[in-house]
Amino acid sequence: MVSAAGVRVGPTLTIPEGELSWRFSRSSGPGGQGVNTADSRVELSWDVGASTVLTGHQRDRILTRLAPRITDGVLTIAASEYRAQLRNRDAARTRLAALLMDALAPPPRTRRATKPTRGSKERRLTAKKQHGQTKALRRRPAD
Repeated sequence: MVSAAGVRVGPTLTIPEGELSWRFSRSSGPGGQGVNTADSRVELSWDVGASTVLTGHQRDRILTRLAPRITDGVLTIAASEYRAQLRNRDAARTRLAALLMDALAPPPRTRRATKPTRGSKERRLTAKKQHGQTKALRRRPAD
């Protein structure tokens, strides 16, 4: 979620605007007359390690799950899909919120291995016998 106060990640977590840092540059691709003058590409950076709104558990979970995307404790997101800087800013905020929601989600339950039922074993063996009989009928009769 995007708000004036920052980036709302969930019902209990909102990253304040003061912890976010923005960088703007020229975007690649089509742009018409403003292609060489408008700095529409947006880079949103957030220092995960120095954040004051995270609990220790949340910080550890984010740092481990997003480790490939984090450099020196800073998570950076680039957005350049739109021609307007404002739309790219909103896209970067939305992408940051979605990324953090996924990282903070609890891990899935572990799968417990189960044994096949007796009925499923019998059905499998019956199907195998039927298949073998079908193939046997295709063979030449023995002399």
